[in-house]
Amino acid sequence: MEPAVLVERDGGIAVVRLNRPQRRNAFTDVAMIDEVADTIRALDRDREVKCLVLTGNGSAFSAGGDLKAMLDGTSLVDRERPEATRMAYRRGIQQLPELFEALEVPVIAAVNGPAMGAGCDLAMMCDIRIASETARFAQTFVTLGLVSGDGGAWLLPRTLSFADACELAFTGDTIDAARALEIGLVSRVVTPERLMEETMSLARRIARHPADGVRMTKRLLRMGRNMQINHLLEVSAAMQALGHNTPDHRTALAEAYERISRKPAR
Repeated sequence: MEPAVLVERDGGIAVVRLNRPQRRNAFTDVAMIDEVADTIRALDRDREVKCLVLTGNGSAFSAGGDLKAMLDGTSLVDRERPEATRMAYRRGIQQLPELFEALEVPVIAAVNGPAMGAGCDLAMMCDIRIASETARFAQTFVTLGLVSGDGGAWLLPRTLSFADACELAFTGDTIDAARALEIGLVSRVVTPERLMEETMSLARRIARHPADGVRMTKRLLRMGRNMQINHLLEVSAAMQALGHNTPDHRTALAEAYERISRKPAR
């Protein structure tokens, strides 16, 4: 069987492609989720990786849950034993939001097509989202009489205004890339031909900086959403102490000073 994800390396950038194009990159089973999680976890541990790009192979970013698998009983749902379904969620799809929240390396979602249900949630787990004009987004759970089982109720109001989050969650409406940009679900929209070019350009601007500084900056931003300022300042001081003692900081400091020194005095 083809791997569930494909990884390409470009210097300090790792491009991770969901690789179930025939199923529109839906999450078909726990094995696929495990492969995605294990791949991203390993890349986060790799100190040579300075930025991750997550995208889909084929026409979709991710269709989310596999409707066919739900219908034919091959999904993680066990209608005879609800407690088994609960544990399948905890051991399966729910490992992704916890993993993404713990990642140190920045992640950019290059949303190349529809991001529906859990696929929309997956995009929101990333730090930055760039969308192709062909991208579509929806919180489809309510249309099936369900809720987001992978943390959408936590992700939505941290990505959008509360009212916009409620509108998407309550209606299940599909929105296009232009509307996603308007409400802040994505940070920019580009033509399909320029999606990866624009995404990689942004990734390179991130990856050119000292890796420890970028990773600590991301960790502070993530932590800051849920911390009081006095607690965040304590963590910031500790991270700053670490940063001042890294070789990358000393090299960058010397280079910055040299650039300033070369500028003619006014």
